[in-house]
Amino acid sequence: MDLIRLLSFGPDGWGDELAAGTWLTIRLAVATLPFGLLLGLLVALAKRSHIRALRVVGNAYTTVFRGLPELLTIFIVYFGGQILLQRIVEFVSPGSSVEVSGFVSGMIALGVVFSAYSSEVFLGAFRGISRGQWEASRSLGLRPLATMRLVILPQLVRLALPGLANLWLILLKDTSLVSVIAIDDLLRVTGIAVRVTKQPFFFFGVACLLYLVMSMISSIGITAIERRLGRGHGRTA
Repeated sequence: MDLIRLLSFGPDGWGDELAAGTWLTIRLAVATLPFGLLLGLLVALAKRSHIRALRVVGNAYTTVFRGLPELLTIFIVYFGGQILLQRIVEFVSPGSSVEVSGFVSGMIALGVVFSAYSSEVFLGAFRGISRGQWEASRSLGLRPLATMRLVILPQLVRLALPGLANLWLILLKDTSLVSVIAIDDLLRVTGIAVRVTKQPFFFFGVACLLYLVMSMISSIGITAIERRLGRGHGRTA
């Protein structure tokens, strides 16, 4: 009964803090997703480019951010980004100071890691689209951007979705790493509750359940999206 009381809302329980930490975790993951997807698509396009310099940059980008541990990337972005931004601000306005938001730093760090892996997923999806699709679009008079938007992207999303879905679940769990830069996400709040109450098994068990619930809800949503995207394709096949 005492353990249940620890999850109550109000001054006597940790329900408010756990709910706030869960909400921050969700917001961080949702904010990172579009940033990582767009950056990953741009990196994939760079790696497919006919311009050698773009291919080299794209390959170097994925090699670096897939090779570095996520935690190290967070430290580099948070501390290195703050130093760089401070130098720029001091150059423009001497004597001024700036503080980098931990949430934004975490989003950028997780986003670049997500984009490095998602670019490979997009590359695989591009290979699943036959060259005849591009040639047919050109024969119809479609410009490259229109071809990408109307012909390629709908197929690309359908082909890449399984791989991107796995990356989303990984991203959802990797948000726990931002606790090291003092962001009150679910894991950091759980750690504080453990230190105060001396109940590690209980609170870490609650955190596990919350992460599992978020993953299960995500899986249900992903399955619904896959069914919707695959409806017409299934009938055509």
